[in-house]
Amino acid sequence: MHAINAIYDGAEFKPQQPIPIEGQYRVVITFIEPLQNSVEKEAQTKKRSRADFIGSWKGRIWMSDDFDEPLEEFEEYM
Repeated sequence: MHAINAIYDGAEFKPQQPIPIEGQYRVVITFIEPLQNSVEKEAQTKKRSRADFIGSWKGRIWMSDDFDEPLEEFEEYM
């Protein structure tokens, strides 16, 4: 089985990379999403910088006060 990334323009499929197989094959086509939505999502993702994520998990995670304390299970190795 091979997966090929292609664009369908309403009349034909245009592969986005060379197809590495020859001969005839049975093909199943799955439409994932309209290309416009995909392009918009990529643009939104690229617009976000690292600074946008700094502090975004504040208040959502916590660390136990005894996080750095040795574990009893490993006393014989220490």
